[in-house]
Amino acid sequence: MTTAYERLKARFARIGAINEAAGILHWDASAMMPPGGGHARGEQLAALAGVAHELLTAREVGDDLDAAAVSDEWDIANLRLMRRAHARATALPVALVEAVSRANSACEKVWREAKADADFAKVEKLLTEVVALQRETAQALGSALSMDPYDALMDGYQPGVTAADLEPVFAAYEAWMADALPRAEAIQAAKPAPLPLAGSFPADIQRALCREMAEVVGLQFSHARLDESLHPFCGGNPSDVRITTFYDEGNPSKALLGVLHETGHAMYERHLPAGFARQPVGEAAGMAAHESQSLIVEMQACRSDAFLGFLAARLRQSFGLSTRIACGENLSRLWRRVARGFIRVDADEITYPAHVILRFRLERAMIAGELRIADLPAAWNEAMRGLLGITPPDDAQGCLQDIHWHDGAFGYFPSYTLGAMAAAQLMAAIRAAIPDLDARLARGDLSAMMRWLNVNVHGHGARLGFQDLLVAATGKPLDPADFAAHLTRRYLVA
Repeated sequence: MTTAYERLKARFARIGAINEAAGILHWDASAMMPPGGGHARGEQLAALAGVAHELLTAREVGDDLDAAAVSDEWDIANLRLMRRAHARATALPVALVEAVSRANSACEKVWREAKADADFAKVEKLLTEVVALQRETAQALGSALSMDPYDALMDGYQPGVTAADLEPVFAAYEAWMADALPRAEAIQAAKPAPLPLAGSFPADIQRALCREMAEVVGLQFSHARLDESLHPFCGGNPSDVRITTFYDEGNPSKALLGVLHETGHAMYERHLPAGFARQPVGEAAGMAAHESQSLIVEMQACRSDAFLGFLAARLRQSFGLSTRIACGENLSRLWRRVARGFIRVDADEITYPAHVILRFRLERAMIAGELRIADLPAAWNEAMRGLLGITPPDDAQGCLQDIHWHDGAFGYFPSYTLGAMAAAQLMAAIRAAIPDLDARLARGDLSAMMRWLNVNVHGHGARLGFQDLLVAATGKPLDPADFAAHLTRRYLVA
């Protein structure tokens, strides 16, 4: 006879396998699928979402959750997360789950065209439907979980963090940036301008270098792939990680830095606790935790002075660049340049949180019904002027630039800045634990850093919440002062 908990583990393993299959289909839709496959793919994903939802909401699941008893700390955490997943799922009818999946898939496909044409009107109707369904979802979740509707959406990406938690953090950062940004710009203007990476950079050579750098971080391609997509991302599952980037033969920066970022995500996935694969406790601790791992690799380690010297040598070998252009000092000026820009993914570390704050405020207004979708472009431009003093020339560089809303991801954006702050805090702890870290990074050796992360972050899975994970790893909950100190050292020292 199996116990209630054993039956639950078997069911969640099956749900996990279904979600993994859906993840691969999502990856394929972005990286490999021909344009004509969009409608069929939407139906496939909706069907899988429906099957997973029905498995999770079946009556016997509730019975087993009531009867289950465990004593091991990992099993206790797993059972708690099972109950959370069940509570969220039972708040939503299967018809809504499938409708959300179909609407997201349809809107995401048309968004690609709308962005290419800088034409918001092309996607406005579909985005209106997506937002209406997200509002319905948020209200159902909020009612069932006794949460604010927007908080209920955020809880799906980073449990335990609410809008009320974010507001003072974002307000304080906005005030700090108002003073720090012009100071950083003035310090930068007094230094030599960076020399661009000028020349021809064949995609096949970029691809080889990107793969090599992912391996330098520690990614094993026996369990990973590197492909191309319009928007870089990391998908798949812990034994089959899929990362993507895109190649510009006139500039290798975006592909290379994008791969380093996505490799940070991939390393987290690869080192989640294998003994709890396809169980809730075996997943990541949330998207802010996930973003901390991509940013600790890309921003904290690989854009450090030490690592840039190593990377410059590899650029010289791969593309025959001069030491004047491909040297650590020039790369630091080039890849750590502060600039008020329109595009979030191209933003520097100081202005990036402003892009997140903008999206946080707008998506809250959309979910609350306070912002009509037709008014989104104008509201976006007004918010950008207020935060950074610039106005996008078109919607491709404004409200159409990101895939997230068009794919139904409302409540996700705050994780980016929470992740950046957590990455700075984790890196401070790593530097204390590994005094010769810079010497290692200068040799392209991230192994000690990754071992520390494997033990202190990755290996915990979702056993600890975001704040508890930071306390266990660094001795304190999220402390934005560590991020401000990092930015001050990097950008505000003449």
